[in-house]
Amino acid sequence: MTDPAATATATPDGPADQPVRTRRSSRPRRGASPARQRAYAAVGVVGEVLITLGVLLFAFLAWQLWWTDVEGNRAQAEIVRDLDWQVAPTPEPSATETGPLVAEPRRDEPPVMAEPSHATTFATIQVPRWAGEPERPVSQGTDRATVLDVLGVGHYEGTAMPGGVGNFALAGHRTTYAKPFNRVAELQVGDPIVVRTSDTWYVYRVTSTEIVMPSQVDVIAPVPGDPGATPTERFITLTTCHPMFSARERFIVHGTFDYWAPVTDGTPAELLPAA
Repeated sequence: MTDPAATATATPDGPADQPVRTRRSSRPRRGASPARQRAYAAVGVVGEVLITLGVLLFAFLAWQLWWTDVEGNRAQAEIVRDLDWQVAPTPEPSATETGPLVAEPRRDEPPVMAEPSHATTFATIQVPRWAGEPERPVSQGTDRATVLDVLGVGHYEGTAMPGGVGNFALAGHRTTYAKPFNRVAELQVGDPIVVRTSDTWYVYRVTSTEIVMPSQVDVIAPVPGDPGATPTERFITLTTCHPMFSARERFIVHGTFDYWAPVTDGTPAELLPAA
């Protein structure tokens, strides 16, 4: 009589504790129904469409969040270079005096230029708190298509010009298109904001920041927050979107005028390394 254990051990498929292999049925499998085949095909098409949309979305985000900054920084730097303004003078090299000539602050009546035509670049802005940020051009108008997306910082038409009594109000992107106002949240009370025209420096000081709704346009009134008042001071206001990557609110920076200086007198101390 045959020993079952011996039979199991002698199987060609391996030891006895492995599962016994079963022989596949020789009957042909029935194919999927036409309806199921159509469903599979539809799922495949939808999957390919979703993958394509994902790739396109990723490409759009890369363009929006990165490439517009690359192009914007290049374009704005070229705009500043093309202004071809006079370079602030430096003293003659000597054993006791080196480096840029520091402009003496003046607090008498500053020169104020007339408003230029739309999209004209008439000034630049520098914020020492934003170390590493370039000098940005300031142009007339605040629409995206012709100013903010292509020229940089925009000046609200009808508001004061640099050094003028009233509110010199500016707008700029916080993200994308070189994001000139990306670092507004870093500003602190007392920080300088330096504006330059072809022949004059204007130095303002930050007085406050706030977050408002887009409908609160009184922030750019001649007297910020008090649209019915007659201005007697010189203000500056920076506006940008808030929070990051959203236009739900506005981040606002207010400042007041400190002093002015002719470019021929040198460079404001606030822009020099020792400031």
